[in-house]
Amino acid sequence: MLLQPLWTALLRHSALLRAPLFPVSFSLTAYLCCCAPYLLLDLLAPHWPPLRRYRLEPGPPLGGGTVLLCLCLVLQNHLLFILPLTLLHWYLTPAHLPAEAPPLPRLLAQVLVCLLVFDLQSFVWHLLHHRVTWLYRRVHKVHHTFSAPSAPAAEYSSAWETLSLGLFAAATPPLLGLHPLTRLVFFWVNVWLSVEAHCGYDLPWAPHRLLPLGLHGGAPHHHLHHLHSSCNYAPYFTHWDRLAGTLRRPRPHPELKG
Repeated sequence: MLLQPLWTALLRHSALLRAPLFPVSFSLTAYLCCCAPYLLLDLLAPHWPPLRRYRLEPGPPLGGGTVLLCLCLVLQNHLLFILPLTLLHWYLTPAHLPAEAPPLPRLLAQVLVCLLVFDLQSFVWHLLHHRVTWLYRRVHKVHHTFSAPSAPAAEYSSAWETLSLGLFAAATPPLLGLHPLTRLVFFWVNVWLSVEAHCGYDLPWAPHRLLPLGLHGGAPHHHLHHLHSSCNYAPYFTHWDRLAGTLRRPRPHPELKG
């Protein structure tokens, strides 16, 4: 089993995996690690013209003060709202860590299933919060504070939005009875895709360029949503927007290659 050495190594730190603060620490670590490469690109872009061709907006990236504002709100939401719920879950449901790792094909298939389920949940939630004016003003408008995309703004959202979308991501793997390692991989991939969708770059190795038939929207897809707010409600894939008639394809950036 290809994943057994990795899982065995993690089990040596089982006390950490069972710790009440682990879910919040893991969530923040995943977010910061996924943001870091794009923040580096934001620092380099003003001084490196070849990199600017991949930016979706011609203007400069978010300034340091705005990035700090995003990070502070993410930290606040985690400490004030997510942490109490994770402590309650830790108290009511002790973590079960099996000795055997899942087979790699099963893990990959189950992560894909979780992403598809989360994509549907988020699409319905997102569409509802744009169509119902009260919900948009009271809940979702915070996330649309910045029209220009930036990785740290991926989780710049109200407490209710953070909790509801976090609940979708946290509840699906246990309901499907997935292995703890599969849950960790799904959560990390989910955070990375969310950050990538807000990163503001159409890079050659981005997921939407690697998957065929336009199945994955990626950063250009979500960038259009932040510009117009009336299209592209699914966070990752394009099939639900296509079925609902809310899909809007981005035009090729004039400075982007193929």
